[in-house]
Order: sequence, then structure tokens, then C-alpha cells
Amino acid sequence: MAEENIELIESHDHPLDGYLREGRIPHIFCPGCSLGSITTVLIEAILEAGVDPKKVAVVSGIGCTGRIAGYLNFDSFHTTHGRAIPFAIGLSVTDPERKVIVISGDGDLFAIGGNHFIHAARRNSDITVICVNNFNYGMTGGQVGPTSYVGQFQSTTPYGTVEEPFNLPDLAASCGAVYVARWTALDVRRVKDSFVEAIKKKGFSFVEVLGSCPTTYGRRNQLAEGKKILEYYKEKAVLKHGMDTKKIDIEKDGPLIVGKFVDIEDKPTLTDHLLEIQRMSEAALNKEGKK
Repeated sequence: MAEENIELIESHDHPLDGYLREGRIPHIFCPGCSLGSITTVLIEAILEAGVDPKKVAVVSGIGCTGRIAGYLNFDSFHTTHGRAIPFAIGLSVTDPERKVIVISGDGDLFAIGGNHFIHAARRNSDITVICVNNFNYGMTGGQVGPTSYVGQFQSTTPYGTVEEPFNLPDLAASCGAVYVARWTALDVRRVKDSFVEAIKKKGFSFVEVLGSCPTTYGRRNQLAEGKKILEYYKEKAVLKHGMDTKKIDIEKDGPLIVGKFVDIEDKPTLTDHLLEIQRMSEAALNKEGKK
């Protein structure tokens, strides 16, 4: 009977067949890393959002999270370090019907890519940006990054980080994002629902997911297993929708405020403004031609 059950399971297609590039599997993610489940959730969210898979583009930069784009069987682009957002804006304004999603890590998006992020939000570029925040540069050895909190131990801060980290949701909201949320990798159902909302939102939407990185972050901060990090998230996460983003900083051993903080409708996007300029230019040329 056991052998028959095995054959029965193997004879069925995987639910995500067709949305992953089989030639890129197996992936490089470490045991206990949350990026595998986040990849699954992103695919499910794209499908649930009702977006035509042929009109989706996924863009990423460099780092562990940046590898996700290469595993997805959509139009996907693995760009240079910190340059995922300007590449995504170019795709968005030249093909307004395409849904452009950026997924990358905290170092890629907010260190070398930080200037692109703030101006993309300021312009209300019509893209969705997902940041998997694992509090360090996980792929290159566990160096301190722009979201490493005070007191955090990393390879470059053996006595603890002394620099204040970015509060990512507050940065996004302050710069003009129309949708801002934060979740932990433990709460995959809310992560998926939030991805769906962000993807369907017109304008610059941002979702931060606090990921699990047992290999570099966890090993140096008494959370050396993926399970321990998720248990920590369960203990520390506090759901507060609509919270003032200035009050949701992440501190060592402090609460992790999660929820949807910003949700704005009907704000003109960068693409809207550019299309209006195009219409005005064409009208002026037609008027000039009739003289």
C-alpha cells in the first residue's frame, strides 16, 4: 500500500509547475531560510491577483533574495547591484499594461540602491517593491547592513552594531508610497494577502517581509535555526494596522510591529504624468500642423 501511495503522489503534477524554471532547480537557499516559502507565496499572490502571467515582470538585484527572479518562469530580470528599481521603472513606463514587481534584499534595495528607492516612491512609480529583510548581507558573509539594529552581532560588528537602522515602512511612507506593509516570514497567509493587495495597487507599493537567515544572522545572534527565528517572530510580533510608521522601529529584543500601515487610492502615478505629457505634445503638434 505504501508503494502505491508513493506512485500516486509522484504521478501528480506539482501545483506550481509551469511557474518555476526547472532548469534552475535545486535552489541555493540555506536550510531554514524563508526565501523558499516567500517564493511560493509570491507565485500564489500573482495568480490570485488575477494578473496575466504573460504580462508580469519580476526584477531583482544582487543577494540571496535577488536569486528569486531567476527561479520564476515569468519575464524575469536579474540586474546589477542596487539597480533593480530603475530597471523596473523603465519597464513600467514603456509598457503601462505590464505589472512590474521588484523583489530583493535589504542591502541591495536600501544600501547601494537606497537613492533609487526614495525617488521611485517620490515619483509614485507604478511598481511593487518587496524587500525580504534578513538584517544583514547574508550572501557575502554576514556583514552589518542598513537594517541591522543596534546591538546586533555580525561579522563586521563583533561587539554589536552601534548605527541606527532604517525603519523601512517609515522611509517608504515618508517618500510617498501609496501602500506600505510589514510582516514576518512566519505569517505566510497575511504575507500572501498583502502581496495580492500590493500587486493590484496602482502606484508605488511596498511590502517588507522579515525573513529568517539562520546561517549568518541567526548564528551570531542566538537564533541559529530557522525554527528559532520563526518562534522569535511568533513571540515578538504585534499586529497594529494603521500604526504611525514613525513608531515601528525595530530594536533589540523589542516588539516587532506588523500590519498594513498605508493604503492610498487615486494618486496619479509617474506613468500617468508621462502619458499626459505625451498627449499634450501630440495635441500641440497636430495644432501646429493645421496652421
